[in-house]
Amino acid sequence: MELKTDVIKNMCGGEGEVVIKHILGETELHGNCGLYAEVTITPGSSLGYHEHHGESETYYIISGEGEYDDNGLKRTIKAGDVTFTPDGKGHALKPTGTEPIVFMALIVMD
Repeated sequence: MELKTDVIKNMCGGEGEVVIKHILGETELHGNCGLYAEVTITPGSSLGYHEHHGESETYYIISGEGEYDDNGLKRTIKAGDVTFTPDGKGHALKPTGTEPIVFMALIVMD
């Protein structure tokens, strides 16, 4: 299966570009999930703050380090960390080192 890749500029009001490599497409997600993908954010870029409504999102950090805004509380995340943003809450992420931050993103519909 060939993976679809999107490059999104200023995602959710963030800086630069976010690269999303879709692991599963709409057909495979069966309407239960909004996204299952590997996401890469390079230094100087960011994923802007946004809220989730009717869904939750989980990140599993594969590599790199970043500043994660967890509904207004900022903390450092690194490889091996997991984040969870429930319905009605928000988050943002930007790399803080010299390496890109790479993570798996899963959006589950409520």
